[in-house]
Amino acid sequence: MARNYFGTDGIRGRANAEPMTPEIAMQVGLAAGHYFKRGDHRHRVVIGKDTRLSGYMIEPALTAGFASMGMDVMLFGPLPTPAVAQLTRSMRADLGVMISASHNAFHDNGIKLFGPDGFKLPDEVEEKLEALMEAGLPEELRADGVDLGRVQRLDDATGRYMEHAKATLQKGMRLDGLKIVIDCAHGAAYKVAPTVLWELGAEVIPIGVSPNGVNINDGCGSTATELMCQTVVGQEADIGIALDGDADRVLISDENGRLIDGDQLMALIAGSWAEAGLLKGGLVATIMSNLGLERYLEDRGIAMQRTQVGDRYVVEAMRAKGWNVGGEQSGHLVLSDYATTGDGLVAALQVLTAVVGARLTNPNARVSEVCHLFDPYPQLLKNVRFKTPVDLDDAAIVDAVKQAEAAFGTKGRVVLRKSGTEPLVRVMAEGEDQALVEKAVDDIAAIVAAQGGVTA
Repeated sequence: MARNYFGTDGIRGRANAEPMTPEIAMQVGLAAGHYFKRGDHRHRVVIGKDTRLSGYMIEPALTAGFASMGMDVMLFGPLPTPAVAQLTRSMRADLGVMISASHNAFHDNGIKLFGPDGFKLPDEVEEKLEALMEAGLPEELRADGVDLGRVQRLDDATGRYMEHAKATLQKGMRLDGLKIVIDCAHGAAYKVAPTVLWELGAEVIPIGVSPNGVNINDGCGSTATELMCQTVVGQEADIGIALDGDADRVLISDENGRLIDGDQLMALIAGSWAEAGLLKGGLVATIMSNLGLERYLEDRGIAMQRTQVGDRYVVEAMRAKGWNVGGEQSGHLVLSDYATTGDGLVAALQVLTAVVGARLTNPNARVSEVCHLFDPYPQLLKNVRFKTPVDLDDAAIVDAVKQAEAAFGTKGRVVLRKSGTEPLVRVMAEGEDQALVEKAVDDIAAIVAAQGGVTA
């Protein structure tokens, strides 16, 4: 069926415009409240949010819908997405909701739903919810009198999550002696992340921790890492950690202000877990991860599987194979021993564990040495915006891709995909030869542009 509300990661859009209106938020509450009511027990939904101004509009609309269906509602306030997923499961809730547009600007917002197992809902469930929203729920299905849902705020939600995050470390692990810059993007982790790092013994320099409703992700966080990198150098810190608005992704800066992306972090965690006997299977990454990561893992006998872009597809592959490490170049890192979705803080703690471990044998070990494990292959991405629909199976496009792949041989690759949110075709190539990479992208982009009625 056509999907009018749910996209690749819940519902997302400009706040107070369809599909992110209070009316639709209430419909989500009604539909999900009905769908997830099973059995005769008091049903419970937990709701968290980031720091966007529009959260004050979306939260009560959702709450009204759930209460109308007889679901008890527990409000967390600002809390990271992975915390909501974790608490949904640990509190035996029937449903978890996160109000966030992740790394988008403040004027957007979104609704992410988690099942009782703490995982994001599969496509078939989202389609059933859409059908309920379109049809509307008859009045007789709504709760009446004493059966209406109760609503309360859970004051210790942040504390519960912080203790969970600290418990992901080995017993006795401390961060004493580390000077850490933590950039919370004025988002959902602005309280929990600096506190966890400080309680573990680090000297903490927090930035992006003064949310005002409109400054989330604004010139800070994992999508604007310059501030973090500059602060690390200026403060002579050992490491910088940048989260996004809902703290489900993380990027790192070394002591020189050099950015360390998700591919390097996945290599570090997968490699260190393999050495410790903790890695189950191999690593799941997406088609956008650098070929250098794949070669690094090959040299160490670690298997790698690629999926399409999107952390939900990474998680699906991890669950199917029983593997416990996966992620994306953008910094979505999923460690399924501890979380059901990307968790920027938990992933950062694993990186810090590797740094502390390296300093046990070499007190002068630096983050630049610990976290830079391979030289990325030259990679180039070009976005081609189109006016008319582009058929990626067109003979001219297929032939151009084949020619580029033949030129690369085993020393490069081409990725061609349509954006799920914009009229764009993304043309990416990487390989050992920079000139071949540039030629491949330029040649393919020109053919895609011609079919799409634009100039590359």
